Amino acid sequence: MALLSGGTPWSKVIAPPIFHRSHAPRTFLFFKRRRFSVSALSEQIPVRVRFAPSPTGNLHVGGARTALFNYLFARSKGGKFVLRIEDTDLERSTRESEEAMLKDLSWLGLDWDEGPGVGGDYGPYRQSERNSLYKQYAENLHQSGHVYRCFCSNEELEKMKEDAKLKQLPPVYTGKWASARHEEVEEELAKGTPYTYRFRVPKGSLKINDLIRGEVSWNLDTLGDFVIMRSNGQPVYNFCVTVDDATMAISHVIRAEEHLPNTLRQALIYKALGFPMPYFAHVSLILAPDRSKLSKRHGATSVGQFREMGYLPEAMVNYLALLGWGDGTENEFFALDQLVEKFTIERVNKSGAIFDSTKLRWMNGQHLRARHSDELTKVIGEYWKTSGILTVSAGPFVDEAVQLLKDGIDLINDADKALANLLSYPLHSTLQSDEAEPLLQDNLSEFAASLVAAYDSGDLVAALEEGHTGWQKWVKGFGKSLKRKGKSLFMPLRVLLTGKLHGPDMGASVVLLYKAVTTVVVAPEAGFVTLDERFKMLRQINWETLSKDQPVKETAAPV
Repeated sequence: MALLSGGTPWSKVIAPPIFHRSHAPRTFLFFKRRRFSVSALSEQIPVRVRFAPSPTGNLHVGGARTALFNYLFARSKGGKFVLRIEDTDLERSTRESEEAMLKDLSWLGLDWDEGPGVGGDYGPYRQSERNSLYKQYAENLHQSGHVYRCFCSNEELEKMKEDAKLKQLPPVYTGKWASARHEEVEEELAKGTPYTYRFRVPKGSLKINDLIRGEVSWNLDTLGDFVIMRSNGQPVYNFCVTVDDATMAISHVIRAEEHLPNTLRQALIYKALGFPMPYFAHVSLILAPDRSKLSKRHGATSVGQFREMGYLPEAMVNYLALLGWGDGTENEFFALDQLVEKFTIERVNKSGAIFDSTKLRWMNGQHLRARHSDELTKVIGEYWKTSGILTVSAGPFVDEAVQLLKDGIDLINDADKALANLLSYPLHSTLQSDEAEPLLQDNLSEFAASLVAAYDSGDLVAALEEGHTGWQKWVKGFGKSLKRKGKSLFMPLRVLLTGKLHGPDMGASVVLLYKAVTTVVVAPEAGFVTLDERFKMLRQINWETLSKDQPVKETAAPV
């Protein structure tokens, strides 16, 4: 919706009959000199926004954020969210790509009110099915004199570009057929010469008030008459978009800033057809950490890729919303319904937003752990069984393993690594690390001998059978017998029992390792080193050789 000013007395523009909604936003055109200005009217109008992807590839995170902002704006205003497929690129558009995009949008929870699979009063919702509409409006413009037939060949057009370049002028169409006589046109038509429809660009300048960027203006003298219909009868992008947005009663066009230059041509077409002008809001691009445009060379960029990597839809939505928007507080965590409640277009930042994959991963972990305990256990348990690391997907072992390991799982796909790490026993490599040197110097060999004795006597096994309570009681007595406590007790215990210097709660880890044997839930190919195997390795270590900083002789089976 807009106010346009040009160079004749004021006149009210009525939308053509095909604009079939009485509540469609009204527009007034004002003409003054050679300057066209666009500004929003204050009257309340039904909010209708659209997301219009081209099905030529996967849904990029930038496109997903644009869809999200449109969705949030519509829902926050009680309006309609329309999905339109812009498939005029017949060579590159595929139905497979379209289906993948619809799947990604549905996965994100961005359900549309009108569009493919839903229908609506403004269909069809694929541009390839709207050609008759474009031809009708192109003919209207031809009859009104806003467009003309251009019979220039490709060679002639290239020559114009070369001449303009030599003269250091913009490569615009020179207007050869703009003022051709009727007889000349009829002669070319009689010969069957192919022609395009070119839009007559007026002189002067154009200005719009963008809801995000403020005032934006262009000099029309650098534009030149542009094509709206190709010689093969196919409409060009800017013409399709204008006709579609207008005939679908779109009130607000929220899209990426790379479409800002298209607004110039579209505004002129709106005016020529007498269509109401929507509000425009151009969202900044999503940038890579090096501030270049985010692309495949920076890693995963499509929604489908992140879904396959184990990201949650609620985390993706939350993170995408924060790329260029915030509610003015320090809060970073929002569910979709909270975003609907908080979102305003006025708080969308016009500067580029950096896509931080580390931040996204961290945020996904927060959302993952915020899920209900039963749901989280079910999801991870099923993943462990599907991946082949466990033979079961539920039960006491799974319950305890999820609770123990969840803080180290940011993605569902991390669950395998976390459990495999718990089941492994890289003792030899750990003892040969620089970080283990203080432990070796603190009589680790004597400590190990006492631990092996406790295991061989059955005291440790008996304690583990009692669970965490039994473990705590045993540790207290074991530490007392060695006159050790705190770090001097627990660090050597962790290394000798788990084979690692760091990890989740040691007591819970050891109890779980014991249960892994008694419940027989670990798959044979998981690389699980049992407690019996661990103590066998401890008995075979040559501590004297190790203390001399010589490579440990691998006498046990490799882990």
